[in-house]
Amino acid sequence: MKITLAVVGKTEVGFVRQGIEEYVKRLQHYVTFNIQYVGDVKSTRNLSEAQQKTAEGKTLLSTFEPSDYVVLLDEHGTERTSVDFSAWLQRRMGSGSKRLVFVVGGPYGFSQEVYDRANEKISLSKMTFPHELVRLVFVEQLYRAFTILRHEPYHHE
Repeated sequence: MKITLAVVGKTEVGFVRQGIEEYVKRLQHYVTFNIQYVGDVKSTRNLSEAQQKTAEGKTLLSTFEPSDYVVLLDEHGTERTSVDFSAWLQRRMGSGSKRLVFVVGGPYGFSQEVYDRANEKISLSKMTFPHELVRLVFVEQLYRAFTILRHEPYHHE
């Protein structure tokens, strides 16, 4: 199975980008993983939040394949512990899907069309994070999940 993290816009914050690069490098030992950067909407000054979400949503939807299992990283999604997430990941990897796509939206979240396409929503926390920081937290948790599944000494309970 391939795992993709689809994100709206580039990661601009240097320390966040460096952290993401480190965990992406570590993930390569476990799974085929990539980050798919989807262009953000330009000239947003004249757009409402809803219009911006709709424009970003159209771009996101165009990157999904019909067979993708799409998981939105959304504050209203299901919360899991790291151990529970690793078990969930193992079940998903055994499900026969070719590609598992996790999605981080733009600053205002997702359009209704993206919610409708998603198979599932996962929350990293009840707290709200900047969308760039969510990328780093997620790739670390994905790495942690693989170390849990392999019984490697990274995660401590």
